[in-house]
Amino acid sequence: MRAEANQYPEPANQAWRTASGSAEKSRAAGTAAASPILCIDRDTARDRELLRLHSHPEPMLTWSSSATLLGTVAGRDWLIPPGYGLWVPGGIEHSGSVLHAGEMVTISFSAGHCPLAWAEPASFAVGSLLREIIAHLHDIAPGDHSRPAAEALMFELLTPLPAHHINVALPADPRARAIAERLLAHPADRRELAAWAEHVHASVRTLSRLFRAETGLAFADWRAQVRIRAAIPMLAGGTSVSATARAVGYRKPSAFIAAFRRSTGHTPGTYLPRPR
Repeated sequence: MRAEANQYPEPANQAWRTASGSAEKSRAAGTAAASPILCIDRDTARDRELLRLHSHPEPMLTWSSSATLLGTVAGRDWLIPPGYGLWVPGGIEHSGSVLHAGEMVTISFSAGHCPLAWAEPASFAVGSLLREIIAHLHDIAPGDHSRPAAEALMFELLTPLPAHHINVALPADPRARAIAERLLAHPADRRELAAWAEHVHASVRTLSRLFRAETGLAFADWRAQVRIRAAIPMLAGGTSVSATARAVGYRKPSAFIAAFRRSTGHTPGTYLPRPR
C-alpha cells in the first residue's frame, strides 16, 4: 500500500511509551494527551494485497472510500465495501486482503484513552459528514485549533451497525471462495452458476452444495445479499434507485426493489438522502 499519514506529535505516538524528564517533552505530552488518536493513514490498496495475521494493543478502525476489502477478525470474515468501515479492538488478532483496489483510511487510537468502548469488532457506515471530518483530521496540523471539536464530532458520528444489518458469510472451499471474492469485488457480474462451475472446474451440483453448506444460502440468494450490501452505500450517497440497480447487476429496477425488500424489509428509497 502507498500510505500518506498524518501522525500526531511524537509524544502522542512514541513518548507515551517512554519516560522523559524534559520540560519540553512534558509540555508536549500534556498537549498530546488531550487526543486519543495516534495516527491517521490514508492508503492506496492494491488488488490481491494481503495483511498477514497479527495483533497490537492499540484499537483501530479501517474505512474504505473506494476499495473493497475483506477483514478477518477473531476468526470471522468481514466485508468492507466502499462507504463502510470496520472497528478492531486492541489485542485481537486480525488479517485482511484487498478484493478490489482503491482508497482506504486507517485510524489508530491510544490503548488507554479511546472513548469508543466497543469491546467486539463492529462494522459502521461512513456518511458524507463523517467522511469529510476524517479527511479534515487527516489534512490539518496536529495542533490545529479545530482538532478537538472535529474529533469529538467524529466519535459522536461513529455508530456500530445494528445486528440485523446485512452480513455476508463467505465459503471456505477454495472453489466457492474464488467465486465469492469475485462477486464481492464485482457484484454486477451476471454469470450464473453453470458458467462459474466451468470457471473453477467444479460441477454445478458441487458448487450448489458448497454455497448452501458454508454460507447457509443458495447461490442465487447469497449473490442477492452481496448485491444489496453493495447497493446500500450507493443509495446513501445519492445514486438513484435505477442507476444503483444497474450498477449491482439488475437489468430491471423492479427486480432490484423486490430483492432489496426481501433482504432488508425496506424499499431502496428508504436509504436515499433526505432533502434538506
